[in-house]
Amino acid sequence: MNPATHRIVMFAVLLAAARAAALSAGEAPAAAAAPAPASASSPAAGASWQAPSGEQVRAQAMAWLEARGADEPAKQKAAELWASVPADAGELDVLAALSATVALVDENARALGTLCANPKSQLIVPSQPWLNDPATDPLVARNMRLLFGRWLVHEALFDEAVEQLGDLRPEDVVAPATLLFYQGVAYHSLLQKTPGLESIGKLLSAPERSPRRYVAVARLMEEDLKSLEDDSLDHVARRMDDVRRRLDLGRAGRKVRDVEDGIIESLDKIIKRLEEQAAAAAAAAGGAQDNIRSSAPAPDSMPIGGKGPGEVDRRPIGSEADWGNLPPKEREEALQRIGRDFPSHYRDVVEQYFRRLAAEGSDR
Repeated sequence: MNPATHRIVMFAVLLAAARAAALSAGEAPAAAAAPAPASASSPAAGASWQAPSGEQVRAQAMAWLEARGADEPAKQKAAELWASVPADAGELDVLAALSATVALVDENARALGTLCANPKSQLIVPSQPWLNDPATDPLVARNMRLLFGRWLVHEALFDEAVEQLGDLRPEDVVAPATLLFYQGVAYHSLLQKTPGLESIGKLLSAPERSPRRYVAVARLMEEDLKSLEDDSLDHVARRMDDVRRRLDLGRAGRKVRDVEDGIIESLDKIIKRLEEQAAAAAAAAGGAQDNIRSSAPAPDSMPIGGKGPGEVDRRPIGSEADWGNLPPKEREEALQRIGRDFPSHYRDVVEQYFRRLAAEGSDR
C-alpha cells in the first residue's frame, strides 16, 4: 500500500472510530487520555483555551437552577447527579451533566437531549429556535448548541452543524476540545479549508488537554486540508461526494445546485487547462515533425507525430530487394497491423517507406 493510500485509510479508520466512540453512552474520552500538566515550554502554555473544572461547572449549574426558581426536588436530583460525576471527569461527562441538569426544569432542553441520544429518525431535523433566543441563558444556549452540533456531525448534517457550532468560541462552552474537534470535522467535510485549519490549529495548540483520538484525527485532517488544492481533480471528486451525501439526506435545494454549479465550473477550468497544455506541447513540436529524417528508429513507447517522407539511413539488414518488395498480401497484413496498433497517420508514413524502398531496389 503506497503512503498516500495508507494515509487515507488511516484517516477513515480513525474518524470512524472517533464517531463510534462518541456515540457510546459514556464516551469516556478524556479519562483515557488524562491531560498532563502544562509546562511553560509546552504547546499548551500558549494555548488560548482551557476547560473549566467539573466543580466550577457544577456551581454554575446550581446557580442557574436557583435563578430559574427550581423547586427542592429538582435541586435534590441535580445534587445527586453531580455527586456521581468524578472529580477527574472528562469534559464530555461535564457537558452531559450540565445538559441533564438543565433538562430537569426546561422542556426544550429535555426534548433536545432525547433527540441527541438517538440516531436521526427523519430527514427533517426539528429546528431549535430557543437556542438563539436572547431570553435563553448563554450558559444553556451555548452548551446545548454544542450538544446539538456534535449530534449533527454524527448524522453527517455538516451544514446544520456549522450553523450551530461555527460562531462558538472555546471559552463559551464547558467542553472546548469537543467544540474545536467537531468544528474541524464539519469544516473538513465541507472542504472549508480556512476555518477548518483555524479550529484544528487551536485544538492542536494544546494536545494534552484533548482526548487522544481527537488529536490523532485532527492531525490527519490538518495535513489533508493543507494539501487540498482548489479546482483539482481531488477537490472536484470530494465535492461530487458531498452532492451525493446531500441527495441521500433528501437535500436538493439551492445549496446542492450551488455545489453542482461549482463542480461544473471547476471541470471547465481543468479541461481548459489540459487543452492549453496540449496546444503548447503541439506548438513545441511544431513543424519539426513535418519532415522526419533520422539515422535511428524512435525508441519504443514514444510515438512521433507528423507525416514525413519515410526516409532513413540505410543499414545492413539483409536482402534489400526482398525487403522493399514484400508480396502484396504480406505488405497489406503489415499495414493492417500498423493501423490497429498505431495512430492512422503511421500507415501513410509506412506506405511511403515501402514504396521508396521498392523503387530504390528496382534501380539496383
